[in-house]
Amino acid sequence: MASKSAITLRDLTFEWPDGAVALDRVNGTINTGRTGLIGRNGAGKSTLLRLIAGLLRPTSGQIDTAGEVGYLPQTLTLRHEATVAELLGIDAIVAAIRAIESGDADERHFDTVGDDWDIEARAAEALDQLGFSAGDLDRRVAEVSGGEAMLIAITGLRVRRTPITLLDEPTNNLDRPTRAKLAEFVDQWPGTLVVVSHDLELLEHLDNTTELYAGTLATYGGPYSAWKEHQEQEQAAAVQAARSAQQALKVEKRQRVEAETKLARRERTAKKTQQQGGIPKILAGNRASKAQASAGAMRSTFDDKVQAAQAALDAADARVRQDESIHLVLPDPDVPRGRRIAELYDENRTVVVQGPERVALVGANGSGKSTLIDHLVRDVPATPGRPHGRLLTELVGYLPQRLDGLDNDASAIANVQEVAPGLPVGTIRNQLARLLLRGDSPDRPVRTLSGGERFRVSLARLLLAEPPAQLLVLDEPTNNLDIASVEQLAEALDAYRGALLVVSHDFAFLERIGVDTVVELDSHGRMHQRRDLLSASS
Repeated sequence: MASKSAITLRDLTFEWPDGAVALDRVNGTINTGRTGLIGRNGAGKSTLLRLIAGLLRPTSGQIDTAGEVGYLPQTLTLRHEATVAELLGIDAIVAAIRAIESGDADERHFDTVGDDWDIEARAAEALDQLGFSAGDLDRRVAEVSGGEAMLIAITGLRVRRTPITLLDEPTNNLDRPTRAKLAEFVDQWPGTLVVVSHDLELLEHLDNTTELYAGTLATYGGPYSAWKEHQEQEQAAAVQAARSAQQALKVEKRQRVEAETKLARRERTAKKTQQQGGIPKILAGNRASKAQASAGAMRSTFDDKVQAAQAALDAADARVRQDESIHLVLPDPDVPRGRRIAELYDENRTVVVQGPERVALVGANGSGKSTLIDHLVRDVPATPGRPHGRLLTELVGYLPQRLDGLDNDASAIANVQEVAPGLPVGTIRNQLARLLLRGDSPDRPVRTLSGGERFRVSLARLLLAEPPAQLLVLDEPTNNLDIASVEQLAEALDAYRGALLVVSHDFAFLERIGVDTVVELDSHGRMHQRRDLLSASS
């Protein structure tokens, strides 16, 4: 049975107030059921969700939805004094019910409640799955963790029973247990669900994969892994078709040249015969007329064939994506095997990072991973009773979660020059081009760049620093990156020959960069080496 359309876009265009075009005449549909919405950074996925949710108005075009839309943005910005009921989005209904129960019969309270008289019971049942109860509706958001706040907000969308729900990067900053609970929610989602995410594990829980690419929404009936396999096969076929079309065009052009050569030879022969008086002038003129007509028809035929071959090549080329990969040439940081680079301690053990080793630091939210990194890299005092560490090299590169080390008013080139003053501008420009920063992008103020471009500037500063870093410390580097950017980051790190210390909940990424050792922090701040953790998750 064919899926029905839940969301339909017709020539949807959106421009920001400064005239920048975010979406240009986008067409397509998103089906009922559970859909992963993917696309490169800058494709307009988050903007599209806000348009569908009604938070932005299209510049032109139309959006049709099969019912009310619920929406959860990437970042929850609720005040700390807000209540759990507000986080659930049911505070107005709860307040109206309580007012009616206290004797206030104002009609507006009944309008607010509508058919949701059982909202507190439904909320209590949903909260119970998170370890909360109806009695927690008046608790403050400041009293729950960030992961719990995200799950409560998502639970609110389920409780409110909106026919269509939109989630924008819901797993950012969530630890493994919270991600697992979110995946359970997704598996049991009652209505249409659209999730923008770079989390490959979450995308496997969705029925369809819809890509926003080149102004079109294209849907594949399957999770991300099936879509990716299909896409790779389709691209391989497209590349082969383009090669065949290119060869066919060469053949047609060669035959066109050969035909012109034959025509020229015949024309020379006819002129020579006429000049020698071999045939009467009238007969020669008739023959010349016929030859010209024949030559014109032949040229037209070959021109048509060349044009048809060129059109076939253009059509084949249009099917081949021009997605590019990062290819960096990096200096060797000279980290021999056995050289001790850093040490991490708790009360029972010492973990040594040595040589070009790749170490992952994992653990639940609140276990102290970022605190340990701040102590190690930024010389912040260690928390008593919690792990601490020390660096055994001064050549350290650090990529924080917020990418807050850039000079927003300076260009990408100037930002790199700050950490690599000896590199010629031409070399910096070439390396930025290898990071897919081309055209005028390297010369523009960083504040005008997209999120993905800003990330690549931060990555350039990290990888091109002079002298080269012997240890790179990355704190949740895949947050807010699209799938392609995560792959590009992994490709860039493949070229790095120093030591890595990575804090991440993204186990697929950790496997991709070839982590050697996994150190897990438990809720008491103790370290455990988990050599089996990544393989167990795959």
